[in-house]
Amino acid sequence: MSGPLNGCRVIELSHIMAGPVCGLMLADMGADVIKVEKPTGDDTRRTLPPDINGESAAYMMMNRNKRGLTLDLKKPAAVEALKRLIADADVVIENYRKGTMEKLGLGYETLRKINPGIILTELSGFGRTGPYAERGGFDLIAQGMSGLMAVTGVAPGKPPVKVGPPVTDITAGILAAMGTAAAYAHKLKTGEGQKVDTSLFEAGITQTYWQSAISFATGVDPGPMGSAHPLNAPYQAFRTSDGWINIGAANQANWERTVRLIGAEHLAADKRFVTNADRMGHRLELEAELNAIFCRKTTAEWLDIMEAGGMPAGPVLSISQMHADPQTIARDMVPELDHPKAGRMRTIGLPVKFSATPGGVNRAAPLLGQHTREVLSEAGFGEVEIDAMIVSGAAIQAG
Repeated sequence: MSGPLNGCRVIELSHIMAGPVCGLMLADMGADVIKVEKPTGDDTRRTLPPDINGESAAYMMMNRNKRGLTLDLKKPAAVEALKRLIADADVVIENYRKGTMEKLGLGYETLRKINPGIILTELSGFGRTGPYAERGGFDLIAQGMSGLMAVTGVAPGKPPVKVGPPVTDITAGILAAMGTAAAYAHKLKTGEGQKVDTSLFEAGITQTYWQSAISFATGVDPGPMGSAHPLNAPYQAFRTSDGWINIGAANQANWERTVRLIGAEHLAADKRFVTNADRMGHRLELEAELNAIFCRKTTAEWLDIMEAGGMPAGPVLSISQMHADPQTIARDMVPELDHPKAGRMRTIGLPVKFSATPGGVNRAAPLLGQHTREVLSEAGFGEVEIDAMIVSGAAIQAG
Protein backbone atom coordinates (compact mmCIF):
# COMPACT_ATOMS: atom_id res chain seq x y z
CA MET A 1 0.00 0.00 0.00
CA SER A 2 1.43 3.39 -1.03
CA GLY A 3 -0.75 5.72 1.02
CA PRO A 4 0.31 9.34 1.51
CA LEU A 5 1.67 8.53 5.00
CA ASN A 6 3.83 5.65 3.75
CA GLY A 7 7.09 5.79 5.73
CA CYS A 8 5.51 7.26 8.85
CA ARG A 9 6.01 5.05 11.93
CA VAL A 10 3.31 5.30 14.62
CA ILE A 11 3.32 3.76 18.10
CA GLU A 12 -0.27 3.49 19.32
CA LEU A 13 -0.66 3.34 23.11
CA SER A 14 -4.43 3.62 23.09
CA HIS A 15 -7.52 1.59 23.76
CA ILE A 16 -11.29 1.36 23.20
CA MET A 17 -12.19 3.88 20.47
CA ALA A 18 -10.97 7.48 20.10
CA GLY A 19 -7.24 6.64 20.04
CA PRO A 20 -7.72 3.51 17.90
CA VAL A 21 -9.79 5.56 15.40
CA CYS A 22 -6.84 7.93 15.07
CA GLY A 23 -4.51 4.98 14.58
CA LEU A 24 -6.68 3.26 11.99
CA MET A 25 -7.10 6.49 9.99
CA LEU A 26 -3.31 6.91 9.86
CA ALA A 27 -2.82 3.21 9.06
CA ASP A 28 -5.39 3.34 6.25
CA MET A 29 -3.41 6.24 4.78
CA GLY A 30 -0.22 4.18 4.72
CA ALA A 31 1.43 4.70 8.12
CA ASP A 32 3.02 1.72 9.85
CA VAL A 33 0.96 1.65 13.04
CA ILE A 34 2.21 -0.59 15.85
CA LYS A 35 -0.49 -1.11 18.45
CA VAL A 36 1.01 -1.72 21.88
CA GLU A 37 -1.35 -3.65 24.15
CA LYS A 38 -1.23 -4.67 27.80
CA PRO A 39 -1.01 -8.42 28.57
CA THR A 40 -4.81 -8.71 28.77
CA GLY A 41 -5.21 -6.74 25.54
CA ASP A 42 -7.30 -3.75 24.55
CA ASP A 43 -10.59 -3.81 26.48
CA THR A 44 -12.52 -4.09 23.20
CA ARG A 45 -11.16 -7.63 22.91
CA ARG A 46 -13.65 -8.39 25.68
CA THR A 47 -16.51 -6.36 24.19
CA LEU A 48 -18.65 -9.40 23.51
CA PRO A 49 -20.99 -10.23 21.88
CA PRO A 50 -20.75 -10.16 18.94
CA ASP A 51 -17.74 -12.22 17.97
CA ILE A 52 -16.56 -14.08 14.89
CA ASN A 53 -15.01 -17.43 15.81
CA GLY A 54 -14.25 -16.07 19.28
CA GLU A 55 -12.67 -12.80 18.10
CA SER A 56 -14.37 -9.55 19.13
CA ALA A 57 -16.08 -7.85 16.20
CA ALA A 58 -15.57 -4.47 17.92
CA TYR A 59 -11.82 -5.00 18.32
CA MET A 60 -11.37 -6.17 14.74
CA MET A 61 -13.24 -3.13 13.40
CA MET A 62 -11.10 -0.60 15.26
CA ASN A 63 -7.67 -2.19 14.73
CA ARG A 64 -7.37 -3.34 11.13
CA ASN A 65 -4.22 -2.37 9.22
CA LYS A 66 -2.15 -2.36 12.45
CA ARG A 67 0.58 -4.63 13.74
CA GLY A 68 0.19 -5.88 17.30
CA LEU A 69 2.88 -5.78 20.02
CA THR A 70 2.10 -6.84 23.60
CA LEU A 71 4.19 -5.42 26.45
CA ASP A 72 3.72 -5.35 30.21
CA LEU A 73 4.66 -1.74 30.90
CA LYS A 74 4.76 -2.45 34.62
CA LYS A 75 8.08 -4.19 33.93
CA PRO A 76 11.19 -2.02 33.34
CA ALA A 77 12.37 -4.19 30.45
CA ALA A 78 9.12 -3.53 28.58
CA VAL A 79 9.38 0.23 29.12
CA GLU A 80 12.96 0.20 27.88
CA ALA A 81 11.91 -1.78 24.81
CA LEU A 82 9.16 0.73 24.10
CA LYS A 83 11.62 3.62 24.41
CA ARG A 84 13.80 1.89 21.82
CA LEU A 85 10.83 1.71 19.47
CA ILE A 86 9.97 5.36 20.07
CA ALA A 87 13.52 6.40 19.18
CA ASP A 88 12.80 5.43 15.57
CA ALA A 89 9.14 6.48 15.46
CA ASP A 90 7.46 9.61 14.16
CA VAL A 91 4.28 9.56 16.26
CA VAL A 92 3.06 8.26 19.60
CA ILE A 93 -0.71 8.13 20.16
CA GLU A 94 -2.06 7.85 23.72
CA ASN A 95 -5.48 8.20 25.35
CA TYR A 96 -4.70 7.47 29.00
CA ARG A 97 -5.86 9.58 31.94
CA LYS A 98 -3.71 12.66 32.52
CA GLY A 99 -0.43 11.79 34.24
CA THR A 100 -0.37 8.11 33.25
CA MET A 101 2.38 8.54 30.67
CA GLU A 102 4.52 10.35 33.25
CA LYS A 103 3.99 7.52 35.76
CA LEU A 104 5.20 5.07 33.13
CA GLY A 105 8.31 7.18 32.57
CA LEU A 106 7.05 8.14 29.12
CA GLY A 107 6.05 11.79 29.56
CA TYR A 108 6.53 14.20 26.69
CA GLU A 109 9.80 15.65 27.98
CA THR A 110 11.23 12.14 28.27
CA LEU A 111 10.05 11.26 24.78
CA ARG A 112 11.64 14.43 23.38
CA LYS A 113 14.98 13.43 24.90
CA ILE A 114 14.70 10.03 23.26
CA ASN A 115 13.51 11.46 19.94
CA PRO A 116 13.50 15.27 19.47
CA GLY A 117 11.24 14.95 16.43
CA ILE A 118 8.55 12.86 18.11
CA ILE A 119 4.91 13.87 17.74
CA LEU A 120 2.83 13.00 20.80
CA THR A 121 -0.87 12.86 19.98
CA GLU A 122 -3.04 12.92 23.10
CA LEU A 123 -6.76 12.16 23.15
CA SER A 124 -8.79 12.58 26.32
CA GLY A 125 -12.24 13.35 27.60
CA PHE A 126 -11.73 17.09 28.01
CA GLY A 127 -8.21 17.97 26.84
CA ARG A 128 -4.96 18.34 28.76
CA THR A 129 -5.66 21.88 29.99
CA GLY A 130 -8.57 23.58 31.71
CA PRO A 131 -10.56 22.80 34.88
CA TYR A 132 -11.73 19.38 33.59
CA ALA A 133 -8.32 18.13 32.44
CA GLU A 134 -8.13 15.58 35.25
CA ARG A 135 -11.52 14.05 34.47
CA GLY A 136 -12.01 10.84 32.56
CA GLY A 137 -14.41 11.00 29.66
CA PHE A 138 -16.80 8.81 27.73
CA ASP A 139 -18.79 9.51 24.60
CA LEU A 140 -22.09 9.68 26.50
CA ILE A 141 -20.70 12.28 28.92
CA ALA A 142 -19.17 14.33 26.10
CA GLN A 143 -22.40 14.24 24.07
CA GLY A 144 -24.31 15.60 27.04
CA MET A 145 -21.82 18.33 27.96
CA SER A 146 -21.15 19.47 24.38
CA GLY A 147 -24.81 20.23 23.76
CA LEU A 148 -25.44 17.36 21.33
CA MET A 149 -28.03 15.64 23.50
CA ALA A 150 -29.90 18.93 23.90
CA VAL A 151 -30.55 19.07 20.15
CA THR A 152 -31.00 15.35 19.44
CA GLY A 153 -34.40 13.69 19.68
CA VAL A 154 -37.95 14.11 18.46
CA ALA A 155 -39.10 17.28 20.20
CA PRO A 156 -38.47 19.56 23.20
CA GLY A 157 -39.60 18.24 26.56
CA LYS A 158 -38.84 14.61 25.75
CA PRO A 159 -36.11 12.57 27.52
CA PRO A 160 -32.59 13.40 26.26
CA VAL A 161 -31.36 11.27 23.37
CA LYS A 162 -27.75 10.61 22.37
CA VAL A 163 -26.64 10.40 18.77
CA GLY A 164 -26.72 6.67 17.96
CA PRO A 165 -23.03 6.11 17.08
CA PRO A 166 -20.32 7.23 19.55
CA VAL A 167 -19.90 10.39 17.52
CA THR A 168 -17.54 12.23 19.90
CA ASP A 169 -15.19 9.22 20.09
CA ILE A 170 -15.10 8.86 16.33
CA THR A 171 -14.84 12.59 15.62
CA ALA A 172 -12.06 12.99 18.22
CA GLY A 173 -10.14 10.21 16.48
CA ILE A 174 -10.58 11.87 13.10
CA LEU A 175 -9.55 15.27 14.49
CA ALA A 176 -6.50 13.68 16.11
CA ALA A 177 -5.54 12.03 12.81
CA MET A 178 -5.94 15.38 11.04
CA GLY A 179 -3.80 17.10 13.68
CA THR A 180 -1.20 14.35 13.54
CA ALA A 181 -0.95 14.55 9.76
CA ALA A 182 -0.52 18.34 10.01
CA ALA A 183 2.18 17.94 12.67
CA TYR A 184 3.91 15.31 10.52
CA ALA A 185 3.92 17.73 7.57
CA HIS A 186 5.54 20.33 9.83
CA LYS A 187 8.09 17.76 10.99
CA LEU A 188 9.01 16.85 7.41
CA LYS A 189 9.71 20.53 6.71
CA THR A 190 11.52 21.42 9.95
CA GLY A 191 12.43 18.22 11.79
CA GLU A 192 10.51 19.55 14.77
CA GLY A 193 8.06 17.42 16.74
CA GLN A 194 5.25 18.68 18.95
CA LYS A 195 2.22 17.71 21.03
CA VAL A 196 -1.21 17.34 19.45
CA ASP A 197 -4.07 17.55 21.96
CA THR A 198 -7.78 17.05 21.31
CA SER A 199 -10.75 15.67 23.22
CA LEU A 200 -14.19 14.10 23.06
CA PHE A 201 -15.65 17.32 24.51
CA GLU A 202 -14.22 19.47 21.73
CA ALA A 203 -15.20 16.85 19.14
CA GLY A 204 -18.80 17.21 20.31
CA ILE A 205 -18.61 21.00 20.23
CA THR A 206 -17.46 20.94 16.60
CA GLN A 207 -20.70 19.14 15.69
CA THR A 208 -22.77 22.13 16.89
CA TYR A 209 -21.77 24.69 14.25
CA TRP A 210 -25.34 25.42 13.06
CA GLN A 211 -26.89 25.30 16.53
CA SER A 212 -24.13 27.46 18.00
CA ALA A 213 -24.58 29.99 15.19
CA ILE A 214 -28.28 30.23 16.09
CA SER A 215 -27.51 30.62 19.79
CA PHE A 216 -24.85 33.28 19.18
CA ALA A 217 -27.18 35.26 16.90
CA THR A 218 -30.42 34.99 18.88
CA GLY A 219 -29.54 34.14 22.45
CA VAL A 220 -32.01 31.25 22.19
CA ASP A 221 -31.01 27.63 22.77
CA PRO A 222 -32.06 25.39 19.85
CA GLY A 223 -33.85 22.20 20.79
CA PRO A 224 -34.38 18.78 19.19
CA MET A 225 -36.21 18.72 15.87
CA GLY A 226 -36.25 15.07 14.86
CA SER A 227 -34.82 14.80 11.35
CA ALA A 228 -35.60 18.45 10.52
CA HIS A 229 -32.98 21.14 9.90
CA PRO A 230 -32.61 24.13 12.24
CA LEU A 231 -32.17 26.62 9.36
CA ASN A 232 -33.95 25.25 6.28
CA ALA A 233 -37.30 23.67 5.43
CA PRO A 234 -38.28 21.26 4.10
CA TYR A 235 -35.11 19.34 4.90
CA GLN A 236 -36.09 16.16 6.72
CA ALA A 237 -37.57 12.67 6.50
CA PHE A 238 -41.15 12.17 5.33
CA ARG A 239 -43.25 9.02 5.65
CA THR A 240 -44.04 7.16 2.43
CA SER A 241 -46.50 4.32 1.94
CA ASP A 242 -43.80 1.76 2.79
CA GLY A 243 -41.08 3.63 4.70
CA TRP A 244 -39.32 6.99 4.74
CA ILE A 245 -37.67 9.38 2.29
CA ASN A 246 -35.32 12.26 3.03
CA ILE A 247 -35.99 15.43 1.04
CA GLY A 248 -33.23 18.04 0.87
CA ALA A 249 -34.98 21.24 -0.22
CA ALA A 250 -32.32 23.38 1.40
CA ASN A 251 -32.82 26.45 -0.80
CA GLN A 252 -35.62 28.27 -2.63
CA ALA A 253 -34.92 26.63 -5.99
CA ASN A 254 -35.13 23.15 -4.51
CA TRP A 255 -38.35 24.03 -2.65
CA GLU A 256 -39.97 25.15 -5.88
CA ARG A 257 -38.65 22.07 -7.68
CA THR A 258 -40.03 19.81 -4.92
CA VAL A 259 -43.60 21.13 -5.10
CA ARG A 260 -43.57 20.78 -8.91
CA LEU A 261 -42.37 17.18 -8.73
CA ILE A 262 -44.95 16.13 -6.15
CA GLY A 263 -47.80 17.96 -7.87
CA ALA A 264 -48.34 20.46 -5.06
CA GLU A 265 -47.66 23.82 -6.72
CA HIS A 266 -50.38 25.35 -4.55
CA LEU A 267 -48.04 25.06 -1.55
CA ALA A 268 -45.53 27.40 -3.21
CA ALA A 269 -48.21 30.11 -3.31
CA ASP A 270 -49.38 29.48 0.26
CA LYS A 271 -48.41 32.55 2.28
CA ARG A 272 -47.21 30.25 5.09
CA PHE A 273 -44.58 28.69 2.82
CA VAL A 274 -43.43 31.35 0.34
CA THR A 275 -39.94 31.96 1.74
CA ASN A 276 -37.64 29.84 3.87
CA ALA A 277 -38.38 32.09 6.84
CA ASP A 278 -42.10 31.49 6.29
CA ARG A 279 -41.57 27.75 6.06
CA MET A 280 -39.44 27.65 9.21
CA GLY A 281 -42.11 29.66 11.03
CA HIS A 282 -44.76 27.12 10.00
CA ARG A 283 -42.57 24.03 9.86
CA LEU A 284 -44.97 21.64 11.60
CA GLU A 285 -47.83 22.71 9.31
CA LEU A 286 -45.59 22.21 6.29
CA GLU A 287 -44.55 18.80 7.58
CA ALA A 288 -48.19 17.74 7.88
CA GLU A 289 -48.99 18.94 4.34
CA LEU A 290 -46.05 17.09 2.84
CA ASN A 291 -46.56 13.88 4.84
CA ALA A 292 -50.10 13.71 3.49
CA ILE A 293 -48.66 13.76 -0.05
CA PHE A 294 -45.63 11.53 0.38
CA CYS A 295 -47.63 8.74 2.00
CA ARG A 296 -49.45 8.20 -1.32
CA LYS A 297 -46.49 6.47 -3.02
CA THR A 298 -43.70 4.08 -2.08
CA THR A 299 -40.20 5.27 -1.27
CA ALA A 300 -38.91 3.77 -4.54
CA GLU A 301 -41.58 5.55 -6.59
CA TRP A 302 -40.77 8.90 -5.02
CA LEU A 303 -37.03 8.35 -5.47
CA ASP A 304 -37.53 7.74 -9.18
CA ILE A 305 -39.54 10.96 -9.46
CA MET A 306 -37.00 12.99 -7.49
CA GLU A 307 -34.00 11.64 -9.38
CA ALA A 308 -35.63 12.28 -12.74
CA GLY A 309 -36.33 15.85 -11.64
CA GLY A 310 -32.83 16.50 -10.29
CA MET A 311 -34.00 16.83 -6.68
CA PRO A 312 -31.71 15.71 -3.81
CA ALA A 313 -33.47 12.85 -2.01
CA GLY A 314 -32.62 9.50 -0.49
CA PRO A 315 -34.05 6.56 1.43
CA VAL A 316 -33.52 5.90 5.13
CA LEU A 317 -31.44 2.72 5.03
CA SER A 318 -30.70 0.21 7.76
CA ILE A 319 -27.03 -0.53 8.46
CA SER A 320 -27.12 -3.77 6.44
CA GLN A 321 -28.93 -2.02 3.58
CA MET A 322 -26.22 0.63 3.59
CA HIS A 323 -23.56 -2.11 3.41
CA ALA A 324 -25.25 -3.55 0.31
CA ASP A 325 -25.89 -0.23 -1.43
CA PRO A 326 -24.18 -0.07 -4.85
CA GLN A 327 -22.59 3.30 -4.05
CA THR A 328 -21.09 1.89 -0.85
CA ILE A 329 -19.62 -0.96 -2.84
CA ALA A 330 -18.41 1.27 -5.68
CA ARG A 331 -16.56 3.46 -3.18
CA ASP A 332 -14.89 0.39 -1.60
CA MET A 333 -16.40 1.17 1.79
CA VAL A 334 -16.96 -2.48 2.77
CA PRO A 335 -13.68 -4.26 1.94
CA GLU A 336 -13.08 -7.90 2.85
CA LEU A 337 -10.09 -9.22 4.80
CA ASP A 338 -8.71 -12.59 5.89
CA HIS A 339 -8.26 -12.87 9.66
CA PRO A 340 -6.14 -15.71 11.12
CA LYS A 341 -8.98 -16.81 13.44
CA ALA A 342 -12.15 -15.08 12.26
CA GLY A 343 -11.58 -16.05 8.63
CA ARG A 344 -13.03 -14.04 5.77
CA MET A 345 -14.63 -10.91 7.20
CA ARG A 346 -15.83 -7.45 6.24
CA THR A 347 -14.84 -4.08 7.65
CA ILE A 348 -15.38 -0.38 6.88
CA GLY A 349 -13.08 1.21 4.32
CA LEU A 350 -11.07 4.43 4.05
CA PRO A 351 -13.46 7.34 3.40
CA VAL A 352 -10.80 9.51 1.71
CA LYS A 353 -9.57 8.65 -1.78
CA PHE A 354 -6.16 9.73 -3.13
CA SER A 355 -5.42 9.72 -6.85
CA ALA A 356 -1.63 9.47 -6.63
CA THR A 357 -1.08 7.70 -3.29
CA PRO A 358 -4.09 5.46 -2.67
CA GLY A 359 -4.56 4.17 0.84
CA GLY A 360 -6.82 1.32 1.80
CA VAL A 361 -7.42 -1.63 4.09
CA ASN A 362 -5.20 -4.67 3.55
CA ARG A 363 -4.47 -6.15 6.98
CA ALA A 364 -6.87 -7.66 9.51
CA ALA A 365 -6.64 -6.66 13.17
CA PRO A 366 -3.80 -8.48 14.97
CA LEU A 367 -4.16 -11.33 17.41
CA LEU A 368 -2.89 -10.41 20.86
CA GLY A 369 0.89 -10.29 20.53
CA GLN A 370 0.82 -11.41 16.89
CA HIS A 371 3.72 -9.20 15.79
CA THR A 372 5.64 -8.96 19.08
CA ARG A 373 8.68 -10.86 17.87
CA GLU A 374 8.64 -9.21 14.44
CA VAL A 375 8.49 -5.65 15.81
CA LEU A 376 11.13 -6.22 18.50
CA SER A 377 13.43 -7.80 15.94
CA GLU A 378 13.05 -4.76 13.68
CA ALA A 379 14.01 -2.58 16.65
CA GLY A 380 17.33 -4.42 16.92
CA PHE A 381 16.57 -6.97 19.63
CA GLY A 382 18.25 -10.33 19.16
CA GLU A 383 16.43 -13.65 19.45
CA VAL A 384 17.97 -14.33 22.87
CA GLU A 385 16.82 -10.92 24.16
CA ILE A 386 13.32 -11.42 22.81
CA ASP A 387 13.11 -14.91 24.32
CA ALA A 388 14.19 -13.51 27.69
CA MET A 389 11.53 -10.79 27.55
CA ILE A 390 8.86 -13.35 26.72
CA VAL A 391 9.96 -15.70 29.50
CA SER A 392 9.92 -12.82 32.01
CA GLY A 393 6.47 -11.67 30.89
CA ALA A 394 7.75 -8.26 29.79
CA ALA A 395 6.62 -9.16 26.28
CA ILE A 396 3.94 -11.57 25.08
CA GLN A 397 3.61 -13.23 21.71
CA ALA A 398 0.56 -14.86 20.21
CA GLY A 399 0.22 -18.50 21.22
